[in-house]
Formats: sequence, C-alpha cells, structure tokens
Amino acid sequence: MNLRFMDKHKGITGRVAALFAVTLAFCLGLTGCGKGEKEEAPEVSVKAIPAATADISRVVNTDAIIFPIAQSAITPKINAPVKKFYVVRGQKVRQGQLLATLENRDLSAAALDNKGAYAQAEAAYSTSLGATLPEEHAKAELDVQTAQQELAAQQKLYDSRQDLFKQGALPRKDLDAAAVSLAQAKSAYNIAKKHLDGLNAVGKQGAIKTATGQLTSAKGKLLNSEVQLSYSEVHSPIAGFVTDRPLYPGEMASTAAPLLTVMDISQIIAKAHIPQSDALQLHKGDAVTISLAGLEKPINGKVSLISPALDPNSTTVEVWVQAPNPDQLLRPGTTAQIAITAQTVKDALVVPSAALLNAKGDAAQVMIVDSQNQASSRDVKTGIQTGQQVQIVSGLKPGEVVVTEGAYGLPDKTKVKIEKPETEAAAGEGAKEKDDDAKSGNATEAAKPNAAKGAKAAGNGEKGKPSAGSGEKPSASKGNGKKDSGTKD
Repeated sequence: MNLRFMDKHKGITGRVAALFAVTLAFCLGLTGCGKGEKEEAPEVSVKAIPAATADISRVVNTDAIIFPIAQSAITPKINAPVKKFYVVRGQKVRQGQLLATLENRDLSAAALDNKGAYAQAEAAYSTSLGATLPEEHAKAELDVQTAQQELAAQQKLYDSRQDLFKQGALPRKDLDAAAVSLAQAKSAYNIAKKHLDGLNAVGKQGAIKTATGQLTSAKGKLLNSEVQLSYSEVHSPIAGFVTDRPLYPGEMASTAAPLLTVMDISQIIAKAHIPQSDALQLHKGDAVTISLAGLEKPINGKVSLISPALDPNSTTVEVWVQAPNPDQLLRPGTTAQIAITAQTVKDALVVPSAALLNAKGDAAQVMIVDSQNQASSRDVKTGIQTGQQVQIVSGLKPGEVVVTEGAYGLPDKTKVKIEKPETEAAAGEGAKEKDDDAKSGNATEAAKPNAAKGAKAAGNGEKGKPSAGSGEKPSASKGNGKKDSGTKD
C-alpha cells in the first residue's frame, strides 16, 4: 500500500516538472520573438572599390611561330661527292666562311685546259693585228700609188699627143691610142683605190672582229671552267649558326637537296595570324612583348609588318613582330605568346572588370554605393577592356565607389556593408592580435597577486570557494535552490 502511494506521488511530481519546463521554454520563445520584431533589416556584405584614373592599353593577345631574321638552305650547284666539311651543326659562322669542299679534280683539269685555249686565242689576236692586216693594207696602198703614177703618165702622154694632133704633126690613130691607154690607167687606179677603201672600211674591221670573237670565246670558256671549279667550295652567304648538316664526308651532294642550313637568330620574326577586327587597331612600330615557357621575363619587340591582304584559308591577317635575340633564348619553330599594345589612353577612368553588369557592346551597368551605404545601379559606357580593368567613358565620376563582388541580383536602395580587402583585414587582425597579446600580458601580471590571495583564501576554508569556482553568481545558486525545493514539494 505504501509502495503504490509512493510510486503515484513520484509520477505526479515528474509531470509537474515537465509542465514547468515547457512553460518556461514557451515564455523564453515569446521573449525572443518580441526582440526579433524590433531588429532592423540585415545589411548585405559586398566588396567595393572607388573608381580611379590610370593608364590603360588595348592589348591584342595571340600565339605566334618564331622564325629567324635570315635563313639560307645552301644547295650545291654541282653534283659531286663531299670532300671535307669544315663546320659542325650548332657552330657559329661568319659571312663568306668556307663550310665544305666537294671533289673538284676534273673541274681543275677543265679549267687548266680552257686557260691554255685562252692564251692561244690571245696570241692569234695579237698576230692578226700586228702582222697580217698591216701587210695587206700596205700592198693595197702600193697598188693605189702605182695606178696613180700610171694614170699621171698616160695623162701627160695624151695631152702632148693632143697638142701635136692639133698642129697636124701627129696622125689621128696615135691620139686615139693615147686616149685608150689613159682610160685603162684611170680604171686601174679606181680599182686600186676601191680595194684600199674596202680594206680600210670593211676588211680591217672584219678581221679585227674575227680575232676579237675568238679571244672572247676562249675567255668565256675559261671563266666558265673557273666558276665550275669555284662551285666545289661552299661558302656561307650569311652570318649565323649551322642548324642542319645532313650528309657526311664522302656522300654524294646533289643539286636537288640542301647541303647545309645556316640561320641568323640574332633577331627573330614572330609570325601571327589575327582576326581582321584586331588587325585594324594595329600599326607598324607598335610595342609587343613576347612570352615563352621557361623565360624569366618577356622580350620586347615591335610590329614590323602587317599584311595588306587576308589569308584566303583562314581569313586572318598575318602580322610580323621583330625582336632582338642576343642570348638565343627564342628558338625558331617554337610557339610563343605575344601581346601587342595597340592603343594606350592616359589618365583614363577605370574600374575592375568584375564590376560590370549586363555588358552588351560598349554599354553596361555598375552598382554604385552612396554615402548612406545604399547600392543603386547606373548605366555606363565602356571603352578599352583588359583582363582585369575596363575603361569607363561616361556615366561615372572618379572616386565613386562601385561594387566588385556581390552586385549580381542586388536590388536598388539595398543597405550594404563594404568588406575590407584581405590585405587590410589581415593587417587589422595582426594589430588586434598584438593588442590582445599586450592585454593578456598585463592581465597575467595583474593575476599574480590574485592567485596568491586565492591560495590564502583556500586555506581559510569556504570563504575562498567563490573566487576559485566557476564564477556563477549567488543569485543563480539561489534560483537553483528554489527550483529544487519546489521539486521536493
């Protein structure tokens, strides 16, 4: 009987305690709801930065293939075995340096033969001018003189007979005979004169031309043989490095394949194909930077050529960039990245590219934060854009704060809280840690007497318990006492 009564009493007591706990929780909930209704709308955390003026450039980025400034694939002009090489691959050579020699004993013999033929033609030319022609010319002159004398004698004879005939002392037939002899003398003189004139006008020049032609032919054959002999020696037409030497001594060199390749890589040409829209912004002499994997810093160059016509296969414009290569860091055939500075605007108003919203062409929007920390959208007109910054042509003033992160979907007149950049936040946290360390040091020094007092109080008994305990207030302990007493009741 007593056991049943005690169990019943314990059950009632548990239900009363549970009801009390539920009531207390409900009251606390009502108190929290009342406080929430009085709180203001929360602020939206964003990142923002003031618009500033800076220099900005329009940069065209593309890939390019590296070529040497000059290259020569040296192909021999004769087919002959390689006698000797004087250079190896990778060796630096100067212009005109002897690189290789081909077999040339047959060419040397031919040159010697033609040299002898030339000497013979030269001697024949001298003989023709100095011996044959003067004798013939002298004979013709002698014939003219003889004919002229004979003509003069016949003319005197005819004149004397004509005087005698007029006086009647000479018959008619003797006068006629003298006239015939005079006519024959005149004819002989005319023939001799024409022959001499022919030698002077045609014969002498023809003979000289014949002798000269024979001498010239012999000289041409000699020069040809000497040139053929010179082809057996291969010289470098440019200064540079030997990049290819496919044959070995003794192998046959052919006129259809290069024997050596020499490249001048003191400067390079980077050839790129870019769209026509970007090519319209470029000019000859624009500054360029060439980047390559493994290079510590880019190499500077300039635009040297912009093709006036489109490539029909890719409909792009070929652009050449010339740059110095003193350390031979840029190797022909490799692919490099080039950045061409097409246009530079001084003191332009710029904002981060992340601040643009709804960008379409040169129109976009940005979120502005006013002095009341309220965000509102504004239409702007953009100009030059890079990977990190964008030029604002109109719609924004220097110093106005634009949202760089958190602006997407943000309504106008929204209260915002600007977060500090990571660098400033880290610096502030570092300063705060230093202050905390300083405060903790002072607290440690100040706690030393308290610790001594606490130890003394512990020796006295219960008077030291509150200072060494968990720090609960006496009122809390009283409340717990009342709760326990109520439970017992």
